[in-house]
Amino acid sequence: MSELVIKNARLVLADSVVSGSIQVRDGVITDIATGRAQQGEDFEGDYLIPGIVELHTDHLETHYRPRPGVFWDPLAALHAHDVQIAGSGITTVFDAVRIGSDVDMPEMFEHSRKMVEAIRQGPEQGWLRAEHFLHLRCELPSHDVFEHFEAFADHPLTKLASVMDHTPGQRQFRSLEDYKRFYSKHMGQSEAQMQAYIDARQAEHEQHSAKNRTAIVSLAQKLGLALASHDDATIAQVEEAAENGIAIAEFPTTLEAAAAAKDAGIAVLMGAPNVVRGRSHSGNISASDLVAAGLLDILSSDYVPFALLQAVFLLPQRIDDIGLPEAVALVTRNPAAAAGLVDRGEIAIGKRADLVRVSGQGRIPAVRGVWKQGVRVS
Repeated sequence: MSELVIKNARLVLADSVVSGSIQVRDGVITDIATGRAQQGEDFEGDYLIPGIVELHTDHLETHYRPRPGVFWDPLAALHAHDVQIAGSGITTVFDAVRIGSDVDMPEMFEHSRKMVEAIRQGPEQGWLRAEHFLHLRCELPSHDVFEHFEAFADHPLTKLASVMDHTPGQRQFRSLEDYKRFYSKHMGQSEAQMQAYIDARQAEHEQHSAKNRTAIVSLAQKLGLALASHDDATIAQVEEAAENGIAIAEFPTTLEAAAAAKDAGIAVLMGAPNVVRGRSHSGNISASDLVAAGLLDILSSDYVPFALLQAVFLLPQRIDDIGLPEAVALVTRNPAAAAGLVDRGEIAIGKRADLVRVSGQGRIPAVRGVWKQGVRVS
């Protein structure tokens, strides 16, 4: 029997912050006590929060493809990603792997296969710090996205799939002018070349998106996968999501879409970098505005893993009606529940001892220790 006792910690519970201690046996929290304990690892007044649950991070892909045209060894990429994830206090991570080829990445299936295989091998080799699951990001206008989805959907680590459509004029980029401003400087194209690119992408959308969405949603429901929509902008798009049995609305771009998702019982997810920066990188609605309106359920790191912990400690400073327990729930209990992981996400008796020691004394919260099922991993 393995045992861990932590004392003199500020325990961030579901609805309060209390000074006290916890006891862990065989990876599960068995006791919580207030006041000073005589035995145990002394946290010296640091916060103890549940391990962070991350539902959408593109960071593995960034390590695998650190530069355009440069592809890293997938296991080495996973290793680097895992170290950064755990060091940011994340103990459960859904690695988002984009599926569906496009004109820029016609060989996408082979790259996706390598990343999926690395995620499968990692736990077998015993060096992963966090627990990794698969999140399949399904780009609906792609001609082969359903073929790729079929290949990976019944993988034992696949727990979440999102349906997304980045066609210019749709969802995230409803304004073609915004789309052109955002991408023209990255793509280095003339006005005529950019317009030809937009026309081709819109033609792919018309040809493939609707039928791919129907097929992917149907198979995901058959396999019991959690489903997310992406960049919903209108009430009609949220209504379609509800009809599809979507559980999570990722990055709604408007207040009306977020409110409609909330009314439909769909968990609303936004990016923690949006909170930290105070705005969306693409000019859409602010995540902090959704928090203030009571419309945000989950935060995701998206492209900066440490942004989750930063956002948790920033929100109580910026918004009067949210305290630290409510902010912590956005990155722990709520995402765990949305993904069906009822065994974690809260400091409570009987829950997994996925735990993070955080010092909140400086300008930036500092991770001082991370435990997965009661075993220190960082």
